[in-house]
Amino acid sequence: MKRVVQFSGGLCSFFAAKRVVETFGTKDVVLLFADVLTESRGLYRFAIHAASSLGLPITVVCDGRTPWEVFREEKFLGNSRVDLCSRILKRALCRKWLEDNCDSSQTMLYVGISWDEGRIDEIRERWLPWPVQAPMCMAPFWSKCDMQREAKKLGLPLSESYSDGFPHDNCQGACVKAGQAQWAMLYKIRPAVYANAEREEKLTIDALGKDVSILKDRRGGKTKPMTLTSFRQRIETGDYDKDEWGGCGCGV
Repeated sequence: MKRVVQFSGGLCSFFAAKRVVETFGTKDVVLLFADVLTESRGLYRFAIHAASSLGLPITVVCDGRTPWEVFREEKFLGNSRVDLCSRILKRALCRKWLEDNCDSSQTMLYVGISWDEGRIDEIRERWLPWPVQAPMCMAPFWSKCDMQREAKKLGLPLSESYSDGFPHDNCQGACVKAGQAQWAMLYKIRPAVYANAEREEKLTIDALGKDVSILKDRRGGKTKPMTLTSFRQRIETGDYDKDEWGGCGCGV
């Protein structure tokens, strides 16, 4: 039985992999990492040390494009409803690797989601015919704080995203599925990353020639596009939805 762990470089996928190794050993276990080329240095650093601690190499799949390049070439700007970047740069590449290297009747796919995310049925349906298990959805049930504490005990270098307060370590915090609260946090904590995303969004909008944006302005009961440039002005006045975090758990 081949055991393929979708290894994102985050805490949950690492501990999912650790539980697999503790149960079955390292034989025929694969850490499959889809690199979108825009992750934080902290994520790459953690992934390398975490894989080494398990005694396993990282198997990398990579399209060669960034999410922004995908948006422009596919003529569609990703947003909270449509994560084109994750579909093309992560799920499609991982599926192709599975098709090229695995027999679905002799393979178990493992995903790094936690027990409180409630996405396992959707994920299992998406990955058919490969069977899927989520080790961190089984007892003992750990919170993100539990995972951080255990990672520190193992001497692993945590990504700065966790100490900075980001709910996920995706694309340095500039995830198109993130909500207004996370984009505001990004602007305040990582202004250079926000500025780059603002530039890339404008380049994409100009290339598409459409009135689109990552974020939406829902004030007054009407929904309309809200670019990162206009949202930056809202952040500076405090006029934004401080409870909208979005759901940027991607890759699976």
